[in-house]
Amino acid sequence: MQIALFQPDIPQNTGTILRLCACLNVAAHIIEPAGFPVSDRHFRRAGMDYLDQVTIQRHDSWTAFETWRHEQAHRLVLFSTKADRPYLDFRYETSDILLFGRESAGVTDEVAEAADERVVIPVAPGMRSLNVAVSVAMALGEALRQTQHSLEHAT
Repeated sequence: MQIALFQPDIPQNTGTILRLCACLNVAAHIIEPAGFPVSDRHFRRAGMDYLDQVTIQRHDSWTAFETWRHEQAHRLVLFSTKADRPYLDFRYETSDILLFGRESAGVTDEVAEAADERVVIPVAPGMRSLNVAVSVAMALGEALRQTQHSLEHAT
């Protein structure tokens, strides 16, 4: 299981997500351009000293990420407010990459179309969406539960 962030633009959220990945021994991908430099103090503060403990792969562009993903044969699962299938009704695989869009704009149509699967975390009527760091935690928790992830055997 891996997490990918498409052009993240809020450093605190990215730092929090990378801290989550470090604690659960899950690799993370950042698809550039990000809306902040990795030296940003808010990013560093949210990630704390956990940033040295997480495997982070940066991709210069969506195209670079897609090339890498296809070479590795990973299924891409996009979490989107525009999807119809609830994330709890989806069957995850250990080699999945869970993709989350920019806080301000989600993903482009090209990215949405490239995803192998699209799922949604349902929210109450009238609500737009959850914070992306909360969404990643919920999604990753369910995916790891389904795949019986063990920290001793994490990749």
